[in-house]
Amino acid sequence: MAQRLHLVFGGELVDPTRTEFRDTKDIHIVGIFPNYAQAHAAWKAEAQRTVDSAHTRYFIAHLHRLRDEEREVSPTEELGS
Repeated sequence: MAQRLHLVFGGELVDPTRTEFRDTKDIHIVGIFPNYAQAHAAWKAEAQRTVDSAHTRYFIAHLHRLRDEEREVSPTEELGS
């Protein structure tokens, strides 16, 4: 089975109804996890730790969706080789 990496990150938002960070330099990178279950556990721990801050949110980014190994590479990706 292919490895499905997930990134957990978060921080203070400008407005709790949007996903714009107040200061991108202060984004908290929790870590990269090898599967959704571990990423979800890390996300949940950070969300519970910051529950009293209405402007703080954490997210899970599905890194494995950014690159499809079966798809032919674009010309830009070929330049990096």
